[in-house]
Amino acid sequence: MTDSAPAVVLSADGPTPAQVSAVARHGAAVELDPAMLAHLARVREQVAALAAGDQPVYGVSTGFGALADTPIATGRRTALQRSLIRSHAAGTGPEVEREVVRAMMLLRARSLAKGHSGVRPVLVATIAVVLNAGITPIVHEYGSLGCSGDLAPLAHCALVLLGEGRARDAAGQERPVPELLAAAGIAPIELAEKEGLALINGTDGMLGQLLLALADLEELLRVADVTTALSVQGLRGRDEVFRPELHVLRPHPGQAVSAANILAVLDGSAILADVRRDASRVQDAYSVRCAPQVAGGARDTVEHARTVALRELAAAIDNPMVLDDGTISSNGNFHGAPVAYVLDFLAIVAADVAAIAERRTDRMLDKARSHGLPPFLADDPGVDSGMMIAQYTQAALVSELKRLAVPASVDSIPSSAMQEDHVSMGWHAARKLRTAVANLRRVLAIELLVATRAIDLREQAPSPAAAAAIAVLRRAVGGPGPDEFLAPDIAAAEECLLDGTVLAAVEAVTGPLR
Repeated sequence: MTDSAPAVVLSADGPTPAQVSAVARHGAAVELDPAMLAHLARVREQVAALAAGDQPVYGVSTGFGALADTPIATGRRTALQRSLIRSHAAGTGPEVEREVVRAMMLLRARSLAKGHSGVRPVLVATIAVVLNAGITPIVHEYGSLGCSGDLAPLAHCALVLLGEGRARDAAGQERPVPELLAAAGIAPIELAEKEGLALINGTDGMLGQLLLALADLEELLRVADVTTALSVQGLRGRDEVFRPELHVLRPHPGQAVSAANILAVLDGSAILADVRRDASRVQDAYSVRCAPQVAGGARDTVEHARTVALRELAAAIDNPMVLDDGTISSNGNFHGAPVAYVLDFLAIVAADVAAIAERRTDRMLDKARSHGLPPFLADDPGVDSGMMIAQYTQAALVSELKRLAVPASVDSIPSSAMQEDHVSMGWHAARKLRTAVANLRRVLAIELLVATRAIDLREQAPSPAAAAAIAVLRRAVGGPGPDEFLAPDIAAAEECLLDGTVLAAVEAVTGPLR
């Protein structure tokens, strides 16, 4: 079930963001730290002792949510845990992506592995073997309010551990869950006190999607610097504004990084050397001149979001929690607000980086502003519309990105008979961020396509890094020369960004971009 990715050892301290991606996207195997399992067994003994006592303990010997004051008799507690999972598996709508479900399961196991949930070791072990078998529960888009955990999505995952619900095999085929578990030699779990609640009371769905989005955005912001540098050459822009001496004067770290990346991709451009000799204009438009400020601000926002993600990745999330002294205490650590906020921030970032890229694209298509290029980069303007409609597509994507930038985390609809009267909507912030990241990639793919065509129409040679990017795109569209770019093959350009070949070709010339 692996793509030769190294195994991820689950302990009280892991995993890293890269390891989450490895399990979620590349099928890395999950192994269990023996010391972690031994610690879980010791903590479980404390929970069992409390369960046998007379003192009511939330989630152990009582109901949940608004029913927290309802005592549950000893003989009914196993049924309580099973009933909790069944009743909470109430999601609906389209299926959530496989990588999101796998990240969510790994992160729930991670939180349980910290030893503050009081579950038996077999619970964590079963999640690991289900992941290793490539079994993916079917989880639905709607059902989480991002508070008391991602309840419905995690409940659909938990059902599969019980031998119920719906799931797909490693090949993506839906099969009966008992059949899938039996084929993998996995025994369904019989839940003990507190374990049903522990399986669903976490921010793992929104955190998993945040970690995956951060990995994507880190790459896409480097791509944005590359497409900016191509557009600067396509527009016969000026490179002086990217000098490091200017960016030291405004010490935002991301801004300096972006400017340095753009300069590296521009290095050796005959087009820009000709612009400097020509000296026909003093300034470029904001979409060119201020590119490092926008992309740099995006980078700094990503760094803030990464800080939040790392804190959450180090956290134990559940309610109630088993403290180090053995007491069990109710808490609100499951509330998704910290994660929800940065998910919304990143949707804003994606929208603005896309918006400035669209403005550069539009300039290259307008004969009044493109500094000598034919209308819409057409070979025969009028007969041929050139890249006109590619920009329409880009504008439509940017418009949707602006709608997706409206925050989800400012909303709250009370639930559970007003017991849960302020929720984060973090899951919804995560879902719209996934769409925003995908749309940003498409917008940058179109800028890549248009800038490449603009450069091909210039008489001077582009920089070596730009030439490397152009060569990759030409291979993708299946042709050797500029005429092949008359048809805007957006899908081919997007695939070049998805598979990383454009960035790899550029970095083979420039060295690693930051």
